[in-house]
Amino acid sequence: MNERTARLRQESLDAVPSLSPERALLVTAFHREHLGRHAVPVMRALAFQHICRHKTVWIGPLELIVGERGPRPKAVPTYPELTCHSAEDLRILDTRPMTRYRVDGAMIEAYEREVIPYWRDRSLRDQIFALLPGEWHEAYEAGVFTEFMEQRAPGHTVLDGKIYGKGLRDFQADIARSDAALDFERDPEASDKRAQLEAMRISCDALILLAERHAEEAERQARECGPQRRQELLRIAEVCRRVPAHAPRDFQEALQYYWFCHQGVITELNGWDAYSPGHLDQHLLPFYRAGLKDGTLTRDSARELLECFFVKFNNHTAPPKVGVTAAESGTYTDFANLNLAGLLPDGSDGSNELTGLLLEIIEEMHLLQPSSNMQVSRRTPDAVLKQALRVIRNGYGFPSLFNADAVVEEQLRMGKTLEDAREGGCSGCVEVGAFGKEAYILTGYFNLPKMLELALHDGVDPRTGRVLGPRTGRPATFEEAMAAFEAQTRHFLDIKIRGNQLIERIYATRMPAPFLSVLTDDCIQRGRDYNAGGARYNNTFIQAVGIGTVTDSLAAIRSLGDAALPGLVAALDADFEGQEPLRQRLLHKAPKYGNDDPAADDVMVRVFRFLFQAVDGRPNGKGGAYRLEMLPTTCHVYFGQVCRASADGRKAGEPVSEGISPVQGADRSGPTAVLRSAGRMDHVKTGGTLLNMKFTPGILAGEEGIDRLHHLVRAYFRMDGHHVQFNVVTASALKEAQADPGRHRDLIVRVAGYSDYFCDLSRELQDEIIHRTEHQDFGH
Repeated sequence: MNERTARLRQESLDAVPSLSPERALLVTAFHREHLGRHAVPVMRALAFQHICRHKTVWIGPLELIVGERGPRPKAVPTYPELTCHSAEDLRILDTRPMTRYRVDGAMIEAYEREVIPYWRDRSLRDQIFALLPGEWHEAYEAGVFTEFMEQRAPGHTVLDGKIYGKGLRDFQADIARSDAALDFERDPEASDKRAQLEAMRISCDALILLAERHAEEAERQARECGPQRRQELLRIAEVCRRVPAHAPRDFQEALQYYWFCHQGVITELNGWDAYSPGHLDQHLLPFYRAGLKDGTLTRDSARELLECFFVKFNNHTAPPKVGVTAAESGTYTDFANLNLAGLLPDGSDGSNELTGLLLEIIEEMHLLQPSSNMQVSRRTPDAVLKQALRVIRNGYGFPSLFNADAVVEEQLRMGKTLEDAREGGCSGCVEVGAFGKEAYILTGYFNLPKMLELALHDGVDPRTGRVLGPRTGRPATFEEAMAAFEAQTRHFLDIKIRGNQLIERIYATRMPAPFLSVLTDDCIQRGRDYNAGGARYNNTFIQAVGIGTVTDSLAAIRSLGDAALPGLVAALDADFEGQEPLRQRLLHKAPKYGNDDPAADDVMVRVFRFLFQAVDGRPNGKGGAYRLEMLPTTCHVYFGQVCRASADGRKAGEPVSEGISPVQGADRSGPTAVLRSAGRMDHVKTGGTLLNMKFTPGILAGEEGIDRLHHLVRAYFRMDGHHVQFNVVTASALKEAQADPGRHRDLIVRVAGYSDYFCDLSRELQDEIIHRTEHQDFGH
């Protein structure tokens, strides 16, 4: 880093996350005046334009890439039209010990005076909860599943390379052509399509207006500063008058164009997972090479611009949740994710000289955001993969690694073209999508261990004593337990999907996203919104959590024999009180997934095949289909809290397993055994799987350590594994940080599909990470 980016980085690290009422007040005032005067999509676009016209424009003293979500770095806006924080929520966020958001009295007063009275019963969350049936609420409250879109919009998606060849004025020309082609005689939706297209046109004007306001602010500041900064500010003004209205001509304009699009998407709606730039190394390469050739850019100046770009991501703290999750949700991360390397549309290697430069920046800047991953194909050069592994060895938990060949195969199975699949990749945590062409929606986590718990108790929730699921009887054998587990799972998947269909329809009709639709093929051509099936592809994901816990529990039931099942259930109900010998037998003698043991792995495969058949291909409300994903984020901690003891020896309230990782501490045969077990899952049938592994730093020391890790990754990907990520840290170091967080503020660990500061995590999550198996050799 040079002096500029070192200072910008430190300012970003030092900035204190706070909540800003600015957006909430602007959108509330606009709705008070205009509600009912416009078609819904036009209303949404005009509200977006109102925000772009009046929000604070902030340009820091050293910045080269400009634009903030709020009025200053890490000042987080709220979205009351989606979900309205109560005054109590705001006080919790201001006082909770971890991941605190500063909330001043003026904001609470403004919320109580203006925001809460208007949005009470009007927010989408209030409407969703009022319309969902009682059976959905009962399952939700029992911890059977979570729901993403009751708190945040389905904006989780990634941009492709389209903006680097056309400006928003060009998109408006596309909108005009689509509007002119409407057939009002034969298309009953023509009027709705016209309103949607008009909303898209307005949203383009809105973002161009925001860029022009940044140009004006840069010019204002230029009149008040020294000659060097004046020249930089005048250049910023020139860039902001060019993009996003027109296609970028150089490296700085390309970065700034994306950043305005990013701002537009997350200002319009608070999407679940921030917008992501996709294959940044591939998109920027023509501008990089042209700049080097004509002398307007050097490697160092490109590096400086990229580092300024990284700081913008780190300035964007994720908006906080409401209700109980305001107290529990534990990350500032907004989940924007850079894809590196991978494949080009013609199937050739996608890595290039910018891949290496970006890896250098990721290593040196050591920032939480943006997240990063490498898409590793069989065509990815070993030298490129090894450079990524050297970054991973530092212990930051990034970049994570994805099997680009499997990702393409996964998308082909979902019906995408080969070129669209190759241009796609992974975003958020591990989910696959066709970048710039797909609305791939995460709908919430599904608690598999809870299904087995209900199966063993005839549909009764042993935590509350309430009849929650179907009365499947008290199983007397392993096969009866398995059948009951499948019946309970099917029942609650039906409830979950019926709720999802209602929620998707509410978003389609009441909360369109016209600006995001502009950036997503084929919304303009279809005259349909991103939230209403306008995208070329529309897949909906259910994220199953705890397959390791379920596998080990079922394997234990089978290993004990049918005669032992009634006594085992009684021991679980007593949380193993007076039954410690049985618990130790379950912990240490029963088969465990993650040890290359067919006695456990065959159960995992059976559970997975059932889940796939129960979820995959079911139609959603947008012309797409449901897909299975194996991802927990941090929900495995919450799901453990709502489950009693389980047959793998886990006690009541402890976390369940995360992703497709083995139960914490259960994998005792080394990392190669873990990969052989995980490799038995048919990853290509999923929309993403998450595998966490932890190594001690010593095992990866020197080039020998990198070589061994390289072979390990290549071997797993040859088994069609989807994803793997690494924590490189000792349990003792984590315990030291837990005991003395003040001395370890910069310790970053991999949590699930993202990295976070260890000291910002809840105690329960810290303990769970500590207890993950620490591999000190490569096993057999």
